[in-house]
Amino acid sequence: MLHIGYHESTSNGLEGLGIEALEAGADTFAFFTRNPRGGKAKDIDPSDAEKLNALRKEHNFAPPVAHAPYTMNPCSQDEGLRQYALDMFIDDLLRLEYTPGCYYNFHPGSHTGQGAEAGIDFTSTMIAEGIKKAEKKCGKDLSTVVLIETMAGKGSEIGRTFEEVRAIIDKAEQKYGTSLKGKLGVCLDTCHIWDGGYDIVKDLDAVISQIDKIIGLDRLKAIHLNDSMNDLGAHKDRHEKIGEGHIGFDALKRVTVHPALKNLPFILETPNDQTGYKKEIEMLR
Repeated sequence: MLHIGYHESTSNGLEGLGIEALEAGADTFAFFTRNPRGGKAKDIDPSDAEKLNALRKEHNFAPPVAHAPYTMNPCSQDEGLRQYALDMFIDDLLRLEYTPGCYYNFHPGSHTGQGAEAGIDFTSTMIAEGIKKAEKKCGKDLSTVVLIETMAGKGSEIGRTFEEVRAIIDKAEQKYGTSLKGKLGVCLDTCHIWDGGYDIVKDLDAVISQIDKIIGLDRLKAIHLNDSMNDLGAHKDRHEKIGEGHIGFDALKRVTVHPALKNLPFILETPNDQTGYKKEIEMLR
């Protein structure tokens, strides 16, 4: 069974996320933990969270994929911005304990001229410190798994190559003091890796083999399923509707049915409204 949903607004509350997903024929969903262009988060209504949890259980939802705000840059040159990212990261992890079993996806950041090595070091520090501090505040292991998103390599983004993603994981584990398996994974974005130079149209199997060899398929937890407005290797990150871009419907369909990927939650981030997402879900199912 294809587990698929799309990025929804939280304007109708947490329970509203589940209700809207069901109306669109989805069995998972994504949502921003707070304003994607700002830092303020709405207060959580525990009863609203419980209603969503009950609905997810009743309808056998796949894990939802929460998304950190775009303003979070854990590898900025600016120490204040790095602290801002860490504070948001910890707060989001604590808030997600109201809806257990989610994934928490974030962009690993832009090194802003320091170089990828420095960026990887700063981002891995945020992951290790953030998980440690959130666990200390909770008094237990978190129910949320943190996911590093694969990036297109626009500007000074880190996480374009699978090697950079693995380096972030390895350094985070070193700083945390032990393995982060079960606490830290990866979200693969089809538009991003295509724009980053990985040819999922002509050689999907080879790309998946690289993921397995470099990162480990056991760490791959979710997929952002998007077409791309750009040619292979453009490093631009411009999402397109399914079947209307340079990746194309047939290639994206192969992604959803590939034996190594088919049981993961797929999240649409295409330029659509709810009607458009519903059509894409129907088409892919």
